[in-house]
Amino acid sequence: MNIGIIGLEKSGKTTIYNGITGSRVSLDAYSQGRTEPNIAVIDVPDPRVVVLSRMYNPKKTTFSKIEFMDFAGLKSSDTGKGLFSSKSMEVIKNCDALVLVLRNFKDQVLDASLGLPDPAKDLETIQSELVLSDLVILEKRLERIASDIKRGKSNSALLKEQKVLEKINDTLMQGNSIGSLMLNPEEKKLISGFRFLSLKPLFVILNSDEQSYGSHSELVDTINQYAQVIEFSGKFEMELSSLEPEDAEEFMKDMGISESARIRLINFAYNLLGYMSFYTVGEDEVRAWTIKKGDTALDAAGVIHSDLARGFIRAECFSYDSLIELSNIEAVKKSGKWRLEGKEYKVRDGDILSIRFSV
Repeated sequence: MNIGIIGLEKSGKTTIYNGITGSRVSLDAYSQGRTEPNIAVIDVPDPRVVVLSRMYNPKKTTFSKIEFMDFAGLKSSDTGKGLFSSKSMEVIKNCDALVLVLRNFKDQVLDASLGLPDPAKDLETIQSELVLSDLVILEKRLERIASDIKRGKSNSALLKEQKVLEKINDTLMQGNSIGSLMLNPEEKKLISGFRFLSLKPLFVILNSDEQSYGSHSELVDTINQYAQVIEFSGKFEMELSSLEPEDAEEFMKDMGISESARIRLINFAYNLLGYMSFYTVGEDEVRAWTIKKGDTALDAAGVIHSDLARGFIRAECFSYDSLIELSNIEAVKKSGKWRLEGKEYKVRDGDILSIRFSV
């Protein structure tokens, strides 16, 4: 899973990025900016992996991974000219989801140069830019289709594509995102290659200061009408990420926070994107894997290795909960909770799988 972090300049994106990833990227608040994204890959905290590793004592323990990409902030004067450079656009198109950071803290220098924080307005600005970027792509494609039809190159597939793109165009022209459209599976497949930005899952981080954190319920409710939102105190989270576990726990208690930004954001992303975890275990390795809810045993096999999907026979399957309840695999088998499943089996969160295959 990879997540792109976007937002207007000085919204605190890199502070949030540092807090989430434990990075130490420079925070020169008044620099001229950068063009390349900051990139970090982190382990997904998962207590089940820790427990399984203790049980199996493997040579290697591997957690699921999330990649975060912190893109340069958009200057207000740039709105209407495209959200990112063409180089950045190609990178962000490959992100599974976008996190939009909204500034909700006061700063004398920033207030003087950029104005007082206005998260609702900034959200509207960024959403408009996402819609604009998709319109540019869409109009070019519709022009190309019209040209092909005029030259007699029309076919049923092209006409279907034209129909769905025209429907999307009507939505974008009204200022609405593609994500607001109810598209059927065939329509989604037809447009999948475009990687439209306003179709990507978008969630918001409201970046508040430590003093006012937790006192913006009305603002959170307003933003929630347009996108799912979670409130962070970026500076606090960055300080927290540099502390030892015991000190961090005490620090969170003082702020009335039960979980760090990293854990809250990862849980938030998993729920929003519909992801879940399954596991493979053994003496060599205990490993967590990420798939989507509703994926089959065949899909899970393909995530592990393409050969396992190609030669899939059966999946040996039992749940983490059953293993913990009964203490060992032998007891799980005797209880009847160890199963052989076919390729159409819908994997459940917490399943432990071993794929039988032949190639």
